[in-house]
Amino acid sequence: MDLLIVSGLSGAGKSVALRTLEDIGYYCIDNLPMFLLREFALGLDSMRLGATGRAPDGAAVGIDARNQTEGSLSDLPGLIDDLRARGIHCRILFLYADSQALIRRFSETRRKHPLTSEELSLAEAIERECRILEPLRRAAEVQIDTTHTNVHELRDLVRERVGSVGAVEATVLLQSFGFKNGVPDGVDFVFDVRCLPNPHWQEALRPLTGRDAPVAEFLERSSEVGQMCADMQQFLDRWIPRFETDGRSYLTIAVGCTGGQHRSVYVVERLGRHLTSAGHRVLVRHRELS
Repeated sequence: MDLLIVSGLSGAGKSVALRTLEDIGYYCIDNLPMFLLREFALGLDSMRLGATGRAPDGAAVGIDARNQTEGSLSDLPGLIDDLRARGIHCRILFLYADSQALIRRFSETRRKHPLTSEELSLAEAIERECRILEPLRRAAEVQIDTTHTNVHELRDLVRERVGSVGAVEATVLLQSFGFKNGVPDGVDFVFDVRCLPNPHWQEALRPLTGRDAPVAEFLERSSEVGQMCADMQQFLDRWIPRFETDGRSYLTIAVGCTGGQHRSVYVVERLGRHLTSAGHRVLVRHRELS
């Protein structure tokens, strides 16, 4: 099992790092007391090797100065050696930034540093935290300086430096709808297929839907329908992997025609088959056919 200990200075981006790791397949816990680390790691490892198969292959644990005292963290390297001897791949990711950047971030967010008190100013709390966490920083295999990085850059750095226990795979929701009832909320892309031939004007096809064979046969006789679907497939083939690389877990694509019964339904069904055959996780919904 891969166990990643995420530590670092308050305000340096540990929460962002943990959320990023969770998105790429790690089981994450923040602010775990260090005395529970061995039991947590061994428990997950035994579950992973057991019959249930429900435990993750990787876990990330946030350990920092919030629940530790100076000197106690010096025992961590020995604990890590013990876990490695038991077959657990254990690493430390340490995030830091210079003092001025941390002071600016706390001023901008108006959050309280966990070590500040009536006796300690913000600058003094940061200095004390540096001393407390020095054993972790010395032992860290991966260190990231976040002084000049934004949230998106930090997410990319974590994915690049740490890697994933499983590739991020977005769930693609394909939804047909009728423009006469409004565009659905919360969609990432909207495709308009109202320019395609309309089966509604064929009396025999009017009561049917885009899932019925006669409607599909009618639409497939039009070269415009084939070209529209081919262009949409090419677009999605190109850009869905890029969204997955960016860490997106969900992508919603809406296809609309006038009434949401024929053309949009047919196109969504066709796109769904194409994306499924390409290995994507696909959900298909037809809003007007409920």
